[in-house]
Amino acid sequence: MVFLIALFYISRDLEHYGMKEETLGRFWNVKWWLICHLTTAIVAVILGPLQFWKWFRNRNIKLHRQLGKIYILSIIITSLCSSYLAWNTAIKIHFTWALTLQVAAVIWIITVLMAYRTAKLKRIQQHKEWMIRSYIVTMVFISFRFFNDYFEAAQIGTFIERAATIGYLATFLPLFLSELVFQWNRKK
Repeated sequence: MVFLIALFYISRDLEHYGMKEETLGRFWNVKWWLICHLTTAIVAVILGPLQFWKWFRNRNIKLHRQLGKIYILSIIITSLCSSYLAWNTAIKIHFTWALTLQVAAVIWIITVLMAYRTAKLKRIQQHKEWMIRSYIVTMVFISFRFFNDYFEAAQIGTFIERAATIGYLATFLPLFLSELVFQWNRKK
């Protein structure tokens, strides 16, 4: 269900690829950063579920590893683009919004690099957990938009008033809940 919601928001972003100034608005001067960010983020959103699909993974381990490397590279690139956009466009909205995006980008890179490290060390259970964390952060940007649309429709605060709070809730609440599940299911 979350993936279908992600596809809805991805479909809304496709209009940016038309490269029209009226569509890109405040992103016009940084359009290539935005397009790179969107493209690599879409790759990560789409590859994530495929990486988690046990049937596919067990039958195509080499492809799983190659797609995993593409997933990692996509997250690194999209996070770097996100950082650039945070300090060149989001900062114009408000410092807290830019900082929220920057923190999410750093967490995104760290979670995916930890997933890679644990895979290289052949710590498969830890690798799975870090991949789940990484994909949760991948979906933060989708869940943020979902909750922001809801609060905007409900006329709860301005974007500046709600953006940082929704951003942190969309990041930390799912990570906290996943950690509860990991620890609850951990064997001695």
